[in-house]
Amino acid sequence: MFDTVLVANRGEIAVRVIRTLRELGIRSVAVYSDADAGARHVREAHAAVRIGPAEAAKSYLSIPAIVQAALDTGAQAVHPGYGFLAENAGFARACEEAGLVFIGPPVTAIDAMGDKIRAKATVSAAGVPVVPGASDVDIPDGGFAEAAARVGYPLLLKPSAGGGGKGMRLVTEPSELDAAIESARREAKGSFGDDTLLLERFVTTPRHIEIQVLADRHGNVIHLGERECSLQRRHQKIIEEAPSALLDEATRAKMGASAVEAARSVGYVGAGTVEFIMSAHDPGEYFFMEMNTRLQVEHPVTELVTGLDLVEWQVRVAAGEPLALAQDDVRLTGHAVEARVYAEDPARGFIPTGGTVLAVHEPSGDGVRVDSWMSEGAVVGSNYDPMLAKVIAHGPDRASALHRLDLALADTALLGLGTNIAFLRGLLADPEVREGKLDTELVDRRLSTLVSSAVPEEFFAAAALDRLLELQPSGSIVDPWDVPSGWRLGGSGGVTFRLKAGTEQAVVKVEGTPTDAVVTVGDGEPVRVSARRDGDVLEVRYPTGFRRFRQACGPDRTVWLAGDGHGFAFGEQENVLSARGEAAGAGPVTSPMPGTVLVVKVAEGDVVAAGAPLFVVEAMKMEHTVTAPVDGVIGELSVRAGQQVALDETLAVVQPHEEKS
Repeated sequence: MFDTVLVANRGEIAVRVIRTLRELGIRSVAVYSDADAGARHVREAHAAVRIGPAEAAKSYLSIPAIVQAALDTGAQAVHPGYGFLAENAGFARACEEAGLVFIGPPVTAIDAMGDKIRAKATVSAAGVPVVPGASDVDIPDGGFAEAAARVGYPLLLKPSAGGGGKGMRLVTEPSELDAAIESARREAKGSFGDDTLLLERFVTTPRHIEIQVLADRHGNVIHLGERECSLQRRHQKIIEEAPSALLDEATRAKMGASAVEAARSVGYVGAGTVEFIMSAHDPGEYFFMEMNTRLQVEHPVTELVTGLDLVEWQVRVAAGEPLALAQDDVRLTGHAVEARVYAEDPARGFIPTGGTVLAVHEPSGDGVRVDSWMSEGAVVGSNYDPMLAKVIAHGPDRASALHRLDLALADTALLGLGTNIAFLRGLLADPEVREGKLDTELVDRRLSTLVSSAVPEEFFAAAALDRLLELQPSGSIVDPWDVPSGWRLGGSGGVTFRLKAGTEQAVVKVEGTPTDAVVTVGDGEPVRVSARRDGDVLEVRYPTGFRRFRQACGPDRTVWLAGDGHGFAFGEQENVLSARGEAAGAGPVTSPMPGTVLVVKVAEGDVVAAGAPLFVVEAMKMEHTVTAPVDGVIGELSVRAGQQVALDETLAVVQPHEEKS
């Protein structure tokens, strides 16, 4: 067994790998960029080495820097986590050449499965069914349109290298093809250094089922059952579970056998995942999509239903140990569900958010697990993937696991930045999700009912009550003239607060005291409430029941988060009219997220139509196309390609035609 292992990654997966290394008595070495100098994985490792600046290409993707860090710290092996260099054959080869054990499959297996085109050919030869399609390899120059017509619409464009939904585009009709190819190639090149594409038939009402495999160096290959990963947004998984509610034992065994054959076909060693797609209407037919030659983000659900630590077995297999169990020894006990917590705004197309974490509260309890890199003071920027944590629940059956996960998310608080927690709870409560009637398009169909940017009146009421509590005098002797009740000759006039949360503003009137108050938000109906504070928790009783809010204070705002995951930053606002509202007619174009301007498609003086693409902004491995809000002329251009921009920073101003004249 190794005595020192370097973890070539960051975030929650680095923290998770370090945890198992500690349990095995293995010394762990972390690597970090300048952006992560104070990160949790750095603090929890036995040693840490700086490998470069914040830019991933110069740090976490720098093979020479990581290999040198391993050699300098006496590591015998390197665990790549997932993402970054985890499926990079060049990295695995560099580790071997330096005398380091790569905790993953052989270079030949990474090569074979890392290229989706070669992977399909390899497993097809082994008798595994594959999705019909075509690729750059067999499509002549200029022949993509003809190939797409042969495959048929709708179809998926996919990068041959990499995964995680990066560079993937759904194309529903021929007119969308050229723009989708351009965007997919750019994102694939930026994420994986390779813009080779393939197109595949899009399976209608698709369900995404993947099989976890485990193989040792002695020829033993087993599968550990399946995970259902059909709940996705932007082709990226957000909720995963094991086992699937769709499969029966016969189908599970058949798919598991196909996955084992796929792994054997490339001489696989270690933990890997074979991904399949099937129609919700015909679960008997399934197709191979790809093999991920690494640990998956969703591996905890398999661990909870099998009782196995997959990271431990990755390490043991890499050290030469044989598997301790055969296929007949694998048992799936109960049900597990995982939710990915992202720094993103579901109401704005899931664009990444960011900021400084002001406070963290993570759930615990029977059947609850949290894999996280969050800590107070952590800075979530635009350099890396926006995933913050994974909340996982295990129960004796699917219903109990879903219930436990919902309660755990209700007890999760990350204050200081926008997250998708409220969206996740809404998705888990969806009737079709509860019934197990899933497919990869469900989120798109339900999106309008699952997201909202509106600030609930309860938040404005709670913020006003909290302000009133701050004004409450303390001490056993209270001068009635010090009580902020709004009393005056002729009766109580109440106390009025002018509050702003996000882009919404409201005037809130409070009559009485916090323990017995009548609150009116804007022109709404007066509501009798009472409030009390316990540390950073404000508890408010409404006519409909209690609600608890967590609070954290930043330098210029107070952040609130309710138990349902909704959170808003409040600050007093003197002027109800915002500058943006006054300039709305001019059509300002702002950045939807903090990030980098990749492409500028216009120049000052250009005539544009509403909806025309103007910019491409990238953050946290996600591209977003910014379009013209109105018909008009580019009257002012404020940015250039390669420039860093902040959330809501003005990129350009589109002057409507009537204003130009």
